[in-house]
Formats: sequence, C-alpha cells, structure tokens
Amino acid sequence: MTARNVFQINPISRFGNKNVTMKRPKEFTCFSYNDQHQFIPDDSSLKYYYPPTIGADLSQGFDKFQKFDESSDGHLDSILKAIIDYEKKSDRRIESDFVTWRGMMTKVESSFIEENHIYKLQSQSKQFDTATHPGRPSQEMMTGGYKFETLCLLPQPWNETSREYIENRENETVNNFEQYCSIVRTALGNTTIILGGEVDGSIFHLFALLFHTLKSIVWDFKPTDCDKPINWVELKTSVEIQSRKDFINYERKLMKFWIQSFLLGVPKIIVGFRTPDGILTRIEEIATDSIPRMVKTRGHSTWDGNVCLNFAAEFLRFIRETITEKGVWRIRRQAFSHEIEVFQVSETGFDGILSDDFISWRSRITGNKNKIVYRA
Repeated sequence: MTARNVFQINPISRFGNKNVTMKRPKEFTCFSYNDQHQFIPDDSSLKYYYPPTIGADLSQGFDKFQKFDESSDGHLDSILKAIIDYEKKSDRRIESDFVTWRGMMTKVESSFIEENHIYKLQSQSKQFDTATHPGRPSQEMMTGGYKFETLCLLPQPWNETSREYIENRENETVNNFEQYCSIVRTALGNTTIILGGEVDGSIFHLFALLFHTLKSIVWDFKPTDCDKPINWVELKTSVEIQSRKDFINYERKLMKFWIQSFLLGVPKIIVGFRTPDGILTRIEEIATDSIPRMVKTRGHSTWDGNVCLNFAAEFLRFIRETITEKGVWRIRRQAFSHEIEVFQVSETGFDGILSDDFISWRSRITGNKNKIVYRA
C-alpha cells in the first residue's frame, strides 16, 4: 500500500513567527492566447490600461459574452511550450524545483482558510448554466469582472489608439479567450519556482515637463531588460462596501488580490467598485506591497501576509522532501479537512502532466554538455 504522507495545517500560529523571503519575480518569457484561445509565443495580446468611464454598466452585453471554459484542465502545456521556445532561442536550459500556474500557487498560499476548491470550481461552472435564484449572484455579475477589464484595457498604447475606440469601449464584445501570460522566475525561501499566469495589462505613466509649454512626454512601457520591474496592473471588481460584513468580505478578497499580484510581481491593483446591480461607481488604485500592512493596521486582521508566505514555504519544502521518487503523485485536501495528503499513484509515467513535446525536447538537450543550465 502506498505510504500516506500528511502535512498538518493546524495550528496556523506556528507559521506566524517566521520571516521567509520571496525573491522578486522576473519575467523571462511570455506567450499569448489569441481571440480563438490559440497559443502564440509572443506578447501580441498584451494590453494597456486606460481609466474606465465611471457610471458604466458592468452587466451590459452579457447576452453576447463569449466565454472560454476556464475550468477545463489544460495541465502545463502552454507554459512548457513557452519554456521550449525560450530554451531554443536563448540556448539555456531552465531548471526549477516547481513549475506551475499562478492560480495553483494562490491556492497553496490561501489553502489554510479555503475549504474545498473542487466544489467551488464546479459551483462556478454550474452558475453559468442554471437560472439565477434569489440570494445567489446573478450570471451578469459573474461576468462583470470581464466587462471591467474590457472597459479598462486598450489593444494599443493610448497614443496609438483612436479616440473613437476609447469612447466606445462600453460597446465592445466581452470575451475571455484572448490573454497575455507572463512566465516568471522566483524563489520562496530555498525553493525555486517558475510561475505562469495571465496579466491584465501594462499601466503607463505620463511624465510631462511643463515650462509654460509642454516640453517633453515620456511613455513608460514594458522594458526590454528582463531585470527591470514591469508596470503590470491587475484589475479586480468588488461590490460597494456598505456594512461591516461587506468590509470583512472585501478584506478577505484582498488576500487573493495580493497573493495573485505578488506572485507575478504585479505592483499595482485597480479595483472597480460597483453597485449591487452592476453600475461602476469608482475605482481605487492599491499598491500591491501595501495590502498586508493595510489589512493589519486599518482592517480586521482577517489574515496575515507572513502566515501566507511561511505556510507556502513550509508546504513546498514538505513536498520536496516527500516526493523523492519518479512517477505520478497526488496532492489532496478533503473538504473541511485540516490536513493535506501527498501520495504516489503511479511509479512511472507523467499522466499527461508533461507534454510529449517537452519530454522529447528535454531528452534531446540533456546530453548536451555545452548547454547553459539556468536555475530559476
């Protein structure tokens, strides 16, 4: 019988007295999904932030929403394609302890308070396919986040975008097929990680030197030097805070906002606040690094950023020490359980997690002693 390895979640307090460090994420490659959600190894789907019109209806155009089923499991195929492309072009072999999607690491860092991710995913999918019931969020509001992104993003920088397009963003058809995905190197404690995740857009800063007349304008875009930070922006929505319960719910949402942005090195989050029926009332810009301190000093302290990082670092260390043999392993947390199980399900194979192309590519370059090995 396969050995059962268990990581205990409680007591959570044991993760609060450490101070693990996380290396600043650096993008080393990227890829895009086009309007058909087809993989393209470039930044063609990169978009640019421009403030939305306050008073816009986030439910407008719901009946025309073009929805890609994000609950389907694409494994790591797109990340692995991008890594192959990078290694061919750079003549470097990337190595890391973990390769995964940003969403998976977000679950790891917040799993000590989440109960059942599988149920939530199935529930979200079901809400799209069933009629709205009293007390449940409407389907229109579930697409409000995508509408907000459409209102905030331009396909080209502002100075290359027509005024007509900017003023008619409310009428654009909303879809979640097209995406820009950043792939970064980072490290949490002694664990190296390669993460892939969607980035909403790049935010520009307009610097003007005014001496009676406009002397110069400098646009701040994505730098070509990968060692420099990128002015990414994460776009989120939330209902207007009208009660203590609303505030606590928002504070918990801020944890997800912070983790998602922190993991990819996104420095700024822009939250669009809406009425219960979907009217955009205001936007708020939040520096990602300020969120844990803001929750601790101004909120109800429903979570602690250090606990999130320390928990993730300890769990990843546990995984590294547990999985010492080849084969397929499963990580499982049962609903309402306070422990995470790790066990082997097969002594051989990859169970489709690693693509055939990636396996073939790595087999070809493993024996190349001239290949530079680059640790994440």
